[in-house]
Amino acid sequence: MKYPACVYVSWGLLTVAVIPVSVGEMYTSLLNVKQAISVERKLIDYLRTYIDHELERLEDIKRFYAKVSGLHTELYKGPATAMANPLVAFTLIKRLHSEWLNVVYSNEALENAQALRSSYEEEEADLPKLEDLQGAAKGLMRLQDVYALQVASLVRGRFQRVTNGKPIDIYLPTVSVPLSGDDCFLVGKVAYEQEDYYHSVQWLEESVRLFRGTGREWSPENEGTLEDALDHLAFSHFKTGNISYALSLSQELLHHDPMNGRVLQNVEKYEKLLVSSPKSLRGDGLRRPTSNYLRTRDTYERLCQTQGSQQPMHFKNPRLFCDYFTNGDPGLLLLPVRREVLNLQPYVVLYHNFITDTEAEDIKGLAQSGLRRSVVATGEKQATAEYRISKSAWLKGSAQSTVGKLDQKISRLTGLYVKHPYGEYLQVVNYGIGGHYEPHFDHATSPTSPVFKLKTGNRVATFMIYLSSVEAGGSTAFIYANFSVPVVEKAAVFWWNLHRNGQGDEDTLHAGCPVLIGDKWVANKWIHEHGQEFQHRCSLNPEE
Repeated sequence: MKYPACVYVSWGLLTVAVIPVSVGEMYTSLLNVKQAISVERKLIDYLRTYIDHELERLEDIKRFYAKVSGLHTELYKGPATAMANPLVAFTLIKRLHSEWLNVVYSNEALENAQALRSSYEEEEADLPKLEDLQGAAKGLMRLQDVYALQVASLVRGRFQRVTNGKPIDIYLPTVSVPLSGDDCFLVGKVAYEQEDYYHSVQWLEESVRLFRGTGREWSPENEGTLEDALDHLAFSHFKTGNISYALSLSQELLHHDPMNGRVLQNVEKYEKLLVSSPKSLRGDGLRRPTSNYLRTRDTYERLCQTQGSQQPMHFKNPRLFCDYFTNGDPGLLLLPVRREVLNLQPYVVLYHNFITDTEAEDIKGLAQSGLRRSVVATGEKQATAEYRISKSAWLKGSAQSTVGKLDQKISRLTGLYVKHPYGEYLQVVNYGIGGHYEPHFDHATSPTSPVFKLKTGNRVATFMIYLSSVEAGGSTAFIYANFSVPVVEKAAVFWWNLHRNGQGDEDTLHAGCPVLIGDKWVANKWIHEHGQEFQHRCSLNPEE
């Protein structure tokens, strides 16, 4: 089935912008996160060496202690004539003059610590930056919002949302990793620093609860403390209008830090506000922050949560079907492709088992060295954005390469010319922590778009290949068409971006839902108007 679009002829070559590697982008690709595991393995080895050296040092100190305490137990408590022994007197004087000095002022502990620091610094370039920590925290909050997850359950290592008043597991991980009070504090602090008090309150509440449960026992790896969490939580409640609770938390903080002048001033301020404005006792409740980019948030999140389960009437449409498809191509007669027509307006089709395991691994392997932070069009330029969290690479290919063979397959199924310059180079994408791409169009919607600057016409069609599976999340949601396509490993999704008259089809507004669990890889082939004049003809009706 084809829906032709009028094509305007234009000539030119597609140029690919190479985005330089920048710091703080580990969180945007799960591949990079996985690579960080090997770095931590090295750090574990360095720490083991440090511990061994420190144990040897402590054994030496314990031996010295045993020797000296033994002398005081046996020799120096004996007859006074023992001190008359010049050898005993000499060893006592020597010990007090030099041996104790060597033990007390030994540099061995410092040398061991310095060796550990030097080893750490060797790996520092491959370690996450502050931007990575912040990006990972934002990823957790994004998953919390889009999938309506309870923060309390996330802290326990569970993925639950409340349905009909009861917490329901939407995914059961094979390994459950609970979060600490310090983990929750850092997530809450990221929200706090963005003045996002909706999230900071929820995460800092959990942080305070967990810190209280430890009896304020300090751990050297922690950045935050109970006092820090109380401080941030009190101000977060104040900003949401819950002055009564802000006062209560501040008073608890003063119990631990009674000389904190700033908190004393806050307490005085809150008390005055409660006297002058009694209605501020509880505030108006938490309100989720708005989004500058996501104007269809409710529909988007509902489609992400349903993960491909559409309304029952959707499947009663007799024009939606499954078949073995050849597109009249002799090369597909003996091995037709399993086609599933998912939607008619816009026309969206799923090709099952489009790619083999070997081909998928080849594509991912070729892309790894070229992965850079994904960008979006902003006027005439391209830039990174919070509403697209992933890394991507562009692959060229000869006729004999895996990329070239995929081009041939795509051309047979679609009947379109897809090789450069008729189609863009294959874009391979790996999503990060909570990786997503909020609702957008693949085709250009502005005459200043970089797509038009390439002089190949607009993007007439999209062919997206799922190179991996995911355990949960990651669906492709078509917002106005009101359906979503779950990730089907080795399958490919195809749709037309333009109407038959060459105008953009607004019903193709779509989004990549955040990946809840899994490592999502896709490959995109964007096919341009240029070169499709006889493969994808215009209609006689200029309004179509």
